[in-house]
Amino acid sequence: MPVNALYRDDFYLSTCEAVVTAVHDDGGIELDQTCFYATSGGQPGDTGFLERTDGSKIALGQTRHGATKDIVVHVPLEGEAKPAVGEKLVLHVDWPRRYKLMRMHTACHLLSVVCSYPITGAAVGEDESRVDFDMSDTIDKDDVTEKLMELVRQNYPVYLQWITDEELAANPGIVKSKNVRPPIGLGRVSLVCIGENSAIDSQPCGGTHVSETQEVGQIHIAKIEKKGKENRRFRIRFGAPGDEA
Repeated sequence: MPVNALYRDDFYLSTCEAVVTAVHDDGGIELDQTCFYATSGGQPGDTGFLERTDGSKIALGQTRHGATKDIVVHVPLEGEAKPAVGEKLVLHVDWPRRYKLMRMHTACHLLSVVCSYPITGAAVGEDESRVDFDMSDTIDKDDVTEKLMELVRQNYPVYLQWITDEELAANPGIVKSKNVRPPIGLGRVSLVCIGENSAIDSQPCGGTHVSETQEVGQIHIAKIEKKGKENRRFRIRFGAPGDEA
């Protein structure tokens, strides 16, 4: 059944109460509402645990969508107990991991501002993310890093605006990605906006992000790889250049 995905309106919500609505044969758990982000758009789903009324915990290895985007399935680690339909649980997101993914995902948006080329692929990770661009130009990674850090230091606000699926369809030019389509089908689409009045950027995205750019922290472009005649892969890592072993 459709879930009330609380994370769509509050990226900082790391715990909530919920009722079990379904338990799949493979152990996957559906709830009436959740603060767990489901794998989508290059960002991994949340991990964490479900707390039962007796204080015992059900550890989760992943969170994914079901047959449609309005279904979220919480997948326990192997050997974990199965709750009963109707059981009340308290959800606890692995917050340190989620927050790193929020910072990284926001950094990917900043990179798309610095490198204004069509995006051909992306993957958000806890310690390293990658963004692929349809480009053949030679570009200096240290120069890109400095431009990224300038956006971080300026501490621009990051916030959501909502538009309808129809409004997005009428304005296809706002989509930067060539291969990944925005999260449509729910009736509304979230625009991740950076800067007052979207002065820096505005991009359809269903991922989780920090509320201001300085929260991203120190980041750098560790490597730019040539992945074809007109494709460049940028690898973003936390820390200053040279921090990696």
